[in-house]
Amino acid sequence: MQDLIASSLKYQNNTLSVLDQYLLPHQQVWHECDDVASMRGLILSLKIRGAPLIGLGASLLVAHLAEQGTAKVALAQAIDDLEATRPTAVNLMHCMAKLRIALQQDDYVTAIVTAAITLFNEDIALCESMANHGAVLVNSGDNILTHCNTGALATAGIGTALGVIYKAQQRHGDIHVWVDETRPLLQGGRLTAFELERWQVPYTLICDNMAASLMAAGKIDKIFVGADRIAANGDFANKVGTYNLAVLAHFHHIPFYVVAPLTTLDVNTACGADMEIEQRNSAEVRGVSGSFGEALWAPTNANVYNPAFDVTPAKLITGWVLDTGVYDQQQVLAGKLKDLN
Repeated sequence: MQDLIASSLKYQNNTLSVLDQYLLPHQQVWHECDDVASMRGLILSLKIRGAPLIGLGASLLVAHLAEQGTAKVALAQAIDDLEATRPTAVNLMHCMAKLRIALQQDDYVTAIVTAAITLFNEDIALCESMANHGAVLVNSGDNILTHCNTGALATAGIGTALGVIYKAQQRHGDIHVWVDETRPLLQGGRLTAFELERWQVPYTLICDNMAASLMAAGKIDKIFVGADRIAANGDFANKVGTYNLAVLAHFHHIPFYVVAPLTTLDVNTACGADMEIEQRNSAEVRGVSGSFGEALWAPTNANVYNPAFDVTPAKLITGWVLDTGVYDQQQVLAGKLKDLN
């Protein structure tokens, strides 16, 4: 398989490596991955994360295994096992569906490798298209709020919502970003701040519960977030805390945009209520860990509710920025997304 290189995922010299996003921003450690158990562990521990990147990482591993002579039945099991790691993120399911089709071909090894390479290159193009469509919505001097991490670390390209911001900064040169720290795993504080600093985009880091006061003070012009799954009616699942922002934005009359590739659209899911929401380890809420070490601040046996995602209803969304264009609420509520599949 040819070499493929992204910010946090690379395939070089027949070796698949993943940048450990759990250790960023203070440590940059790459893990080699050559079996399903390793990739499952990397995904479940969020060392590899971001809906598009998870799908791509899993795809490249299956392609690598195919080239190494793994039996067809074992490849089918690998696809099933990898797909089961993150039940909410539809990009992973989209990628695994492509590999299942390839597995049915007579020359399934070539077909799987070709599918994985195509998915990787397509994601780069999708990111560029989303960024160009979304940047048109940004004005010179805008203060933009974003949540979680949706940049190059989460994709093969420049990102989804953060890609829009990056492209807008290239065009205007005076964009400022408010970065939610994004509890409980701090993807905003650790990853989005890291990317914006690297890109030299001005930003200010805030705690998640500070957004409302900023909106009330008129310091936020627009909100751009990503998505892990978009239902046929426009409802979408994203990192927990996104729904809070949508409600606040609606009250304060602030435009709220979701940015995602068409591969995130799941027309087989009618609405947000039908989405399975991943529940994560209680320890993530009782304390925190990362390159800085570990800290426990809650009672050891404290009961915890820890959904990885929440669902934002379509009626709170100003626009859907996809690689195919920008769609407003009227279009989406009229069923436009179903026509895009």
